[in-house]
Amino acid sequence: MHWYTLTPLDVLMFRDAKPFTPGERAWASSQIFPPHGHTIAGAIRGLLQDDLKLTLKGPFLCRAETLYLPRPLNYVGQQHLVPTQWLSNKHPCQQMMWDRSKPVPLVLGRTEQDPQQTRDQQQQYRQFLPQPVVVKLLKRQQLTTEDWLCQNEERPHPWTLETRSHNSLAPGTRQVKDADGYFVETAIRLDRGWSLAIAVDPQTHAQLQARGNPHILRLGGEGHRAVLTPCPALERQWQELTALSQQNFQQAETALQQSPTAGRVLAYLITPGVFERKHDGGQATCRAYPWEWKLAYSANPNYVRGSLVSVATEKALAISGRLSYTPPDRATQSIPAPQVFAAPAGSIYYLECPATLFQDQIVKEGDRQNKAQIWRQLGYSAMLWIPFDKDHD
Repeated sequence: MHWYTLTPLDVLMFRDAKPFTPGERAWASSQIFPPHGHTIAGAIRGLLQDDLKLTLKGPFLCRAETLYLPRPLNYVGQQHLVPTQWLSNKHPCQQMMWDRSKPVPLVLGRTEQDPQQTRDQQQQYRQFLPQPVVVKLLKRQQLTTEDWLCQNEERPHPWTLETRSHNSLAPGTRQVKDADGYFVETAIRLDRGWSLAIAVDPQTHAQLQARGNPHILRLGGEGHRAVLTPCPALERQWQELTALSQQNFQQAETALQQSPTAGRVLAYLITPGVFERKHDGGQATCRAYPWEWKLAYSANPNYVRGSLVSVATEKALAISGRLSYTPPDRATQSIPAPQVFAAPAGSIYYLECPATLFQDQIVKEGDRQNKAQIWRQLGYSAMLWIPFDKDHD
């Protein structure tokens, strides 16, 4: 993979997946940031004027040639959450009752407060962690207060939302509509020094290099532009993260052979995760964790025990891409794809043992192409593996 940065030349607009028509819905939201893989892929294809099948990593945030990943959602301040079933037998929360058809509840592993922690510090926690801090997480090292707090004029979210109003014109005229002609959009202005970071496959990289450097492409709505620049330094950082993650995965599998509880591990979702499965009548349903990961604790005695213990996540993200459609006797058109809901980046999954994703399989049984693998090709559902610290209980 070859890494690039995307530096906006102006504000950016990324509308959500809700249908929007001026006059029917007066507010066009643009609060989804970083943008989704569909948006990045569309921008690159538009630049190259080629409907190529590219593979992406990201997008992530970048500052001073350093990757920034979303803050793990299993932390409250600097204190981490632990499934009740992973606490010691003497812990009072072991007596807690919950709906066994759902993941195990999460509680604070330790409740002592830091007397030196002020309210101002709590409001300055990073929502995106630099690569060296993520490395410490993967190595199961204790993070310091400096690791959590914004440094060097950082902000928790390094962008500003700007509200912009618009008037729509009456059909066939240059006059503003008397009624239902007003709507509002929100734009995103990235802080100075920040950019987006993506990686592309060698084939796409070769086509980009053939056009020279840097590149100016349209990104998002309203034709706003960004500069696409190679950044090889990000490759070394990504390789370090993935190597540590794979090492943690393999060590957990090996430890599982020694003890049923020695293979406990955390899956750290670093890009939005789309976990979709068709049910009765072909109805597609999304949820916050992979369908192939069965719950480890269930009230049904006949239930086949799985590996998933608990989930730390938040509100789902609505995503809607585009499909190529060729009606009879007409040219190919681009139409909206069915809407899906993704688990937000930063979600954490607690597992009794490591488990792979169905999306990672290139082919299914019978050598059939796995269409779900397209989500991974567009950068969705990327995970890093973190060993569970036994001292947390």
